[in-house]
Amino acid sequence: MKKIPYLFILVAIICVTTSCKDSASNASSKINKENLNNAKSRDLEIKKGTASVTFDSNLYDFGTVNEGDIVEKTFKVTNSGKVDLVITNAQATCGCTVPVWPKDPIKPGETGDIQIKFNTAGKPNRQQKTVTLTTNTESGKELLTIKGSVTPKTKK
Repeated sequence: MKKIPYLFILVAIICVTTSCKDSASNASSKINKENLNNAKSRDLEIKKGTASVTFDSNLYDFGTVNEGDIVEKTFKVTNSGKVDLVITNAQATCGCTVPVWPKDPIKPGETGDIQIKFNTAGKPNRQQKTVTLTTNTESGKELLTIKGSVTPKTKK
Protein backbone atom coordinates (compact mmCIF):
# COMPACT_ATOMS: atom_id res chain seq x y z
CA MET A 1 0.00 0.00 0.00
CA LYS A 2 2.84 2.38 0.82
CA LYS A 3 4.44 1.72 -2.57
CA ILE A 4 1.50 3.22 -4.55
CA PRO A 5 2.31 6.91 -3.77
CA TYR A 6 5.97 6.31 -4.68
CA LEU A 7 4.94 4.63 -7.91
CA PHE A 8 2.65 7.58 -8.76
CA ILE A 9 5.47 10.08 -8.15
CA LEU A 10 7.86 8.03 -10.30
CA VAL A 11 5.38 7.94 -13.19
CA ALA A 12 4.81 11.72 -12.92
CA ILE A 13 8.57 12.41 -13.05
CA ILE A 14 9.03 10.19 -16.09
CA CYS A 15 6.14 11.92 -17.89
CA VAL A 16 7.49 15.41 -17.21
CA THR A 17 11.06 14.67 -18.26
CA THR A 18 10.13 12.89 -21.48
CA SER A 19 7.48 15.41 -22.57
CA CYS A 20 9.86 18.39 -22.29
CA LYS A 21 12.72 16.76 -24.19
CA ASP A 22 11.34 17.22 -27.74
CA SER A 23 9.95 20.75 -27.38
CA ALA A 24 13.25 22.16 -26.11
CA SER A 25 15.21 20.90 -29.10
CA ASN A 26 12.66 22.14 -31.65
CA ALA A 27 12.06 25.61 -30.19
CA SER A 28 14.63 27.40 -32.35
CA SER A 29 13.28 25.80 -35.51
CA LYS A 30 9.81 27.23 -34.80
CA ILE A 31 10.93 30.89 -34.88
CA ASN A 32 9.67 32.79 -37.91
CA LYS A 33 12.67 34.75 -39.24
CA GLU A 34 10.42 37.38 -40.87
CA ASN A 35 8.74 38.14 -37.53
CA LEU A 36 12.14 38.44 -35.90
CA ASN A 37 13.30 40.96 -38.53
CA ASN A 38 10.05 42.93 -38.22
CA ALA A 39 10.50 43.11 -34.45
CA LYS A 40 14.08 44.38 -34.83
CA SER A 41 13.06 47.19 -37.18
CA ARG A 42 10.09 48.10 -34.95
CA ASP A 43 12.41 48.29 -31.93
CA LEU A 44 14.73 50.65 -33.83
CA GLU A 45 11.77 52.94 -34.60
CA ILE A 46 10.69 52.89 -30.95
CA LYS A 47 14.19 53.89 -29.83
CA LYS A 48 13.91 57.06 -31.96
CA GLY A 49 11.12 58.24 -29.68
CA THR A 50 7.60 59.45 -30.27
CA ALA A 51 6.46 62.29 -32.46
CA SER A 52 6.23 65.67 -30.81
CA VAL A 53 3.83 68.41 -31.80
CA THR A 54 3.98 72.19 -31.53
CA PHE A 55 1.00 74.42 -32.34
CA ASP A 56 1.11 78.08 -33.31
CA SER A 57 -1.68 78.29 -30.74
CA ASN A 58 -4.02 75.69 -29.28
CA LEU A 59 -6.71 78.23 -28.27
CA TYR A 60 -8.62 80.63 -30.51
CA ASP A 61 -10.96 83.26 -29.09
CA PHE A 62 -13.24 84.34 -31.93
CA GLY A 63 -14.68 87.23 -29.90
CA THR A 64 -18.33 88.10 -30.48
CA VAL A 65 -20.21 86.96 -33.58
CA ASN A 66 -23.86 86.85 -34.60
CA GLU A 67 -25.85 83.65 -34.33
CA GLY A 68 -25.81 81.87 -37.69
CA ASP A 69 -22.26 82.95 -38.57
CA ILE A 70 -19.68 80.30 -39.35
CA VAL A 71 -16.39 80.76 -37.51
CA GLU A 72 -13.29 79.36 -39.20
CA LYS A 73 -9.80 78.95 -37.78
CA THR A 74 -6.73 77.24 -39.20
CA PHE A 75 -4.25 75.99 -36.61
CA LYS A 76 -0.65 75.42 -37.70
CA VAL A 77 0.85 72.20 -36.37
CA THR A 78 4.60 71.53 -36.56
CA ASN A 79 6.23 68.17 -36.00
CA SER A 80 9.00 68.98 -33.55
CA GLY A 81 9.87 65.32 -32.97
CA LYS A 82 12.26 62.88 -34.65
CA VAL A 83 9.66 60.59 -36.27
CA ASP A 84 6.68 61.23 -38.54
CA LEU A 85 3.65 62.78 -36.85
CA VAL A 86 0.49 60.84 -37.67
CA ILE A 87 -2.94 62.27 -36.87
CA THR A 88 -5.39 59.39 -37.13
CA ASN A 89 -8.55 61.20 -36.03
CA ALA A 90 -9.97 64.57 -35.00
CA GLN A 91 -13.12 64.48 -32.87
CA ALA A 92 -15.12 67.61 -31.98
CA THR A 93 -17.27 68.00 -28.88
CA CYS A 94 -20.40 68.44 -30.99
CA GLY A 95 -21.66 68.19 -34.56
CA CYS A 96 -21.62 71.97 -34.98
CA THR A 97 -17.81 71.88 -35.07
CA VAL A 98 -16.09 70.24 -38.03
CA PRO A 99 -12.33 69.61 -38.09
CA VAL A 100 -10.26 68.89 -41.21
CA TRP A 101 -6.76 67.52 -40.60
CA PRO A 102 -3.85 66.23 -42.71
CA LYS A 103 -4.28 62.54 -43.51
CA ASP A 104 -0.65 62.05 -44.56
CA PRO A 105 2.17 61.89 -41.98
CA ILE A 106 3.91 65.17 -41.18
CA LYS A 107 7.69 64.72 -41.43
CA PRO A 108 9.97 66.02 -38.65
CA GLY A 109 10.34 69.79 -38.95
CA GLU A 110 7.42 70.15 -41.36
CA THR A 111 4.12 71.95 -40.77
CA GLY A 112 0.50 71.04 -41.49
CA ASP A 113 -2.86 72.79 -41.21
CA ILE A 114 -5.82 71.79 -39.09
CA GLN A 115 -8.94 73.71 -40.06
CA ILE A 116 -11.89 74.00 -37.71
CA LYS A 117 -15.32 75.34 -38.69
CA PHE A 118 -17.90 76.17 -36.03
CA ASN A 119 -21.52 76.80 -37.09
CA THR A 120 -23.10 79.14 -34.53
CA ALA A 121 -26.70 78.49 -35.67
CA GLY A 122 -28.70 77.55 -32.58
CA LYS A 123 -25.72 78.18 -30.29
CA PRO A 124 -26.32 81.55 -28.57
CA ASN A 125 -24.25 83.04 -25.71
CA ARG A 126 -20.82 81.85 -24.50
CA GLN A 127 -19.42 78.93 -26.47
CA GLN A 128 -16.35 76.77 -26.08
CA LYS A 129 -15.67 73.85 -28.42
CA THR A 130 -12.79 71.40 -28.23
CA VAL A 131 -11.30 69.20 -30.93
CA THR A 132 -9.36 66.16 -29.75
CA LEU A 133 -6.62 64.96 -32.10
CA THR A 134 -5.63 61.31 -31.87
CA THR A 135 -1.89 61.20 -32.62
CA ASN A 136 1.25 59.13 -32.21
CA THR A 137 2.65 61.59 -29.65
CA GLU A 138 3.60 60.44 -26.16
CA SER A 139 0.22 61.47 -24.70
CA GLY A 140 -1.68 59.99 -27.65
CA LYS A 141 -3.96 63.00 -27.97
CA GLU A 142 -3.77 66.76 -28.37
CA LEU A 143 -6.49 69.38 -27.79
CA LEU A 144 -7.46 72.45 -29.80
CA THR A 145 -10.08 74.88 -28.44
CA ILE A 146 -12.16 77.67 -29.90
CA LYS A 147 -14.29 79.95 -27.77
CA GLY A 148 -16.23 83.18 -27.87
CA SER A 149 -19.64 84.77 -27.58
CA VAL A 150 -22.55 84.32 -29.96
CA THR A 151 -25.10 87.14 -30.02
CA PRO A 152 -28.56 85.56 -30.18
CA LYS A 153 -30.90 86.39 -33.04
CA THR A 154 -33.62 88.81 -32.07
CA LYS A 155 -37.05 87.25 -31.99
CA LYS A 156 -39.62 88.89 -34.24
